[in-house]
Amino acid sequence: MALPQGTTGSTMPRRQLGRHLRDLRNRARMTTRMAAQQLEWSEAKIWRIETGQTSLRSLDVEAMCKIYGAPTDLVEPLTALAKETKARGWWTGYSDVIAEGFEVYIGLEEAARVLSTYENELIPGLLQTEAYTRALLSSARPEQSETEIDRRVRLRSARQALITRKDAPLQLDVVISEALLWRRVGGAEVTAEQLDHLRRMCDLPNVRIQLVPSDAGYHDGMDSGRFVLLEFAESQGELREPPVVYVEAFTGPVYLDKEHEIERYRKAFASIKAAAVDGRAGIEEARESI
Repeated sequence: MALPQGTTGSTMPRRQLGRHLRDLRNRARMTTRMAAQQLEWSEAKIWRIETGQTSLRSLDVEAMCKIYGAPTDLVEPLTALAKETKARGWWTGYSDVIAEGFEVYIGLEEAARVLSTYENELIPGLLQTEAYTRALLSSARPEQSETEIDRRVRLRSARQALITRKDAPLQLDVVISEALLWRRVGGAEVTAEQLDHLRRMCDLPNVRIQLVPSDAGYHDGMDSGRFVLLEFAESQGELREPPVVYVEAFTGPVYLDKEHEIERYRKAFASIKAAAVDGRAGIEEARESI
């Protein structure tokens, strides 16, 4: 049995393997406690494995397959997938400045084919200029050194290569609150450069930027807040990886992937887009005001 392959880094293989192992456990009608007892592990370890939070050894996968009664034709591809969970993505070189849990998002973003996002406070990271990012980080993290800020800026700039890569560039669908275009970040010069950059991004065939006018009235974004919906390429007619919603909570990242959660955010994004207008005119108006 062939299993879908991951992409650069270990995020996708870990999530894929965890999902297969969770399905096998459920089919065996075993709780996480029962599995943990038989494997002599903690329940927390089972949870980390099934949610793709950790790498796995092939021997551990074989042990799990044995107690779950996995079909023999599934054991070999799962153990092969376990080896991929140790792969290192390019972003691991920035591990010293990546917030806890955010490396998972970077791996998902790297593998995504469509990224839909609503932002009501700041220009989304994938569309920020280096000067805008630096101004934000300098204000938000005054205790950090210039070296640390430089590395964070370079990390964000490196992520933006997804938009302009030659092979399957990321399809980016962005809706932002019109009001944030008028928010001065880093002064007039930095803000003007950022708005010029947004105008150029509007010209790319794989990027769509829309604005929610201040007088738009109610839309679901008022309740949902900012979020990112990531969707992945299909493989032989089946989704290689289910969609994921990323929510950046004050205490840390939240990843949602249950069908009812995804559907709720899809409806929210549709509601927000229904209230939005094409972004070019609003961006140009804000730029001319500086």
